[in-house]
Order: sequence, then C-alpha cells, then structure tokens
Amino acid sequence: MPEVELVLRSRRVITPDGTRAAAVTVADGRIAAVLPYDTAPPAGARVEDFGDDVLLPGLVDTHVHVNDPGRTEWEGFASATRAAAAGGVTTLVDMPLNSIPPTTSVGHLDVKRAVARAKAHVDVGFWGGAVPGNVQELRPLHDAGVFGFKCFLLHSGVDEFPPLGPDELERAMVELAGFDGLLIVHAEDPHLIDGAPRQPGPRYADFLASRPRDAENTAIDGLIRLARRTGARVHVLHLSSADALPLIAGARRDGVRITAETCPHFLTLTAEEVPDGATEFKCCPPIREAANQDALWQGLADGTIDAIVSDHSPCTPDLKRFDTGDFAEAWGGISSLQLGLPAIWTAARRRGRSLEDVVRWMCTGPAQLAGLHHKGAVEPGRDADFAVLAPDETFTVDPADLHHRNPVTAYAGRTLHGVVRSSWLRGRRIADHGTVTEPTGRLLERQRSA
Repeated sequence: MPEVELVLRSRRVITPDGTRAAAVTVADGRIAAVLPYDTAPPAGARVEDFGDDVLLPGLVDTHVHVNDPGRTEWEGFASATRAAAAGGVTTLVDMPLNSIPPTTSVGHLDVKRAVARAKAHVDVGFWGGAVPGNVQELRPLHDAGVFGFKCFLLHSGVDEFPPLGPDELERAMVELAGFDGLLIVHAEDPHLIDGAPRQPGPRYADFLASRPRDAENTAIDGLIRLARRTGARVHVLHLSSADALPLIAGARRDGVRITAETCPHFLTLTAEEVPDGATEFKCCPPIREAANQDALWQGLADGTIDAIVSDHSPCTPDLKRFDTGDFAEAWGGISSLQLGLPAIWTAARRRGRSLEDVVRWMCTGPAQLAGLHHKGAVEPGRDADFAVLAPDETFTVDPADLHHRNPVTAYAGRTLHGVVRSSWLRGRRIADHGTVTEPTGRLLERQRSA
C-alpha cells in the first residue's frame, strides 16, 4: 500500500454516508481512508486542518465550452481551467463544438488533446460530436476515449457543427446502441422554433417567446420514443422546461435509459428579473419564469434531474451586442464556470436544501453521468479531489475578479453565499483563495469499467 503523505481534517466532511468530523488520508493521489477527526496522523504525513470550513468532493462539470483551439478569444483551456479551479471544479468535460475543429473525428480529438495537455489546471475529458455524415466516426471516437456524443436537433449557432435530422438522429442512436455509447442532446424542436414569433430587439419577453417550452417538450418526447425503439442511452442537456419532467420520469419507469441535467442559471435566475437589453442573460434554451424554476427544483428533489452543470458558453463581449441590447442578434451563452457552487448553494439554502444535496447534484451526479468512477465523492479509492468551502461567508460578484477569459457574467453584482477557500487535485492544492497554481491537470479518457 502507498504511504499516506497528507491528512485533511475538517469538522464538516461531506461523505456518501453524511456529513461528519473526519480526517481524510491521501496516498499516491487517492483517498486512502476517511477516519475519525482526532485520529493520530501517520508519521511524516502533512496535516491540513480546515476547522469548520466544509470539505467536499471537487466538483465535476460535464458541460463546458472551452472553444480551444479556433476561438480562443472566446475561451481557452488555460483560462477556463483556472476559473474551474478557483470555483472548486476539479474535473470538466469539454463540449465538441465552438472550437475549430469540432471533436467529430479521432483526428480532431487529437488536435484538442494536444492543445489542452500543457494548459489544464484541472482534469479534462472530452465529448465527441454526432453530426451529419460522421456516423462511421462514432465507434472510433468511443474507442479513443470520449465520454459520449453531443448532437443538436436545430442549428447549433456555428456552421461547422450542423444538426441531425430525424433519420440521421435515428442512425446515430442505432450505432451508439451497438456499443452502449451515450448520446447527449440539445433538445429543442426546430420546426416549433421556426414557427415561434421572432421579434428582434431588446425586450426579454420577445426573446423568451421565440424559444417556447413546447419546443423542448416536443423534442424530448421524440427523443424518448427513439430511445425506446433503439435501446440507446440518451441524456437531455440543459433542461429549462419543467413541463418535460413528467415525460422523463414516465420514460424511466418504462425502462427507457434517459437522464437529464439542468444549470445554475435556470435554478437561480428568472425571466421576470431579466432587464430588457441585458444580453448577458441570453442562453438557449432560455431562462424561464419563477414558477417553472420552482418545478425544476422539485425535479432535483425527486431525482428526475440527475445533475447540475454549468453550460459555461462564453464569447467575446462584442458578440453579446451590448451596443444594441438585441437579444435576437446576441450570442446565447452564460459564463458561470467559477460561480456555479456559490450560486447553487445560495439558492439551495434559501429553499431548505443541504450541502449534501448540492454535492449529489454537482459532484456525484455528473461523475456518474460520465462514468468517472474515481471522481465525485469523498470515500476510499476515489481521486483526492476536494473543494474547501466557507458556506456562511458571502461575496459580491465582480466580473474583473473571475478567471474566465472575458469579464462578462449574468451574476455581476450579485451577493452569493459560499466562498471557495481552496481546491485540491489528487492531493495537491491547485487554488488558494482565488490564486491558481501552475497547470497539473490530466487528460481523461472514458473508463472501461467500474
């Protein structure tokens, strides 16, 4: 057995068995044991005592648009993973689009990995992409270690990552079912979006009307029917319409292999509070009304929604069209990679939820989705990835203090509960009070077995 080189103590350690005072021992980058708080440390081991600050697993964010290479002026691996580390995220999985090239072949995956390798402050994995004409690339990408395959059912926003039509979607699902691959889907129906009222300008209500709930609900219903027929595993990305929750729950009861995620902005921001012209709030699907948000929280509570992930999708400030405030023209995406934990904790505590709930939604759930069996929990055998949180302290969000590349965020000026004191990756401190160390992250591949 490797020798214990580090002991992390806290009066509040969140484990799969609950929150307790504990001493977590680390050997060779893994958690060796979770012991009573006052256990004598092994000879030679370094001890860090966090007192009443909470020791929780490092967050796993499986929905991040890094955009590197090709659009690094939007975001890059160096800046994105710095932001992740500062926010308590120790593992992220990069989306296959907005970079050039997109991750739609093994050759393109190799390009992505070469760019990311020396820049990663946290561990980084990759989703592949399912686009028209690349069904023959899916199995090779799977064998090369991607965690699954993303597709769109409508225009993605970038021409090099086109959507799948109905027949192409079914072909991709049949192919993935053959090797138990995972399809992750931006589920909005293109025909309902095309038929929705489209009124350019700064009124948020007009933009919201252009992305109706029915577009999500119809797309998810169709996805369920295809999953039932093909046997494929499917995952609904960034769920914003709570109307779809009964569809998802019913499909699961019938044995359909479907999971779903939602995002901090859908759980903490509401349509009623978005100012006209404030395009930093634009995302697709959109931030909806407060009553819808309440139903999403209920979906988390009852387990219909499996995970909370950022959908960090930044761009340069000019693409947000702050000059006109036109929601129709602005890029859709919210930058929140560094803020997800405090944003969710602020809302969760107000709703009577616990930090144990937050860990289930932001650590364990995403790790299970991606099959990252060594991440997402404080228990022996897992990677020694941690976030240390002062849950009762507050701070006010200043975009200039954030590590992602462009100082734009919908959370600007908001006061949030939960200050991330430090982040740890395989037993090494990678962030300390917002200061991030040199890159030590690894590139991850899909694990073949538990």
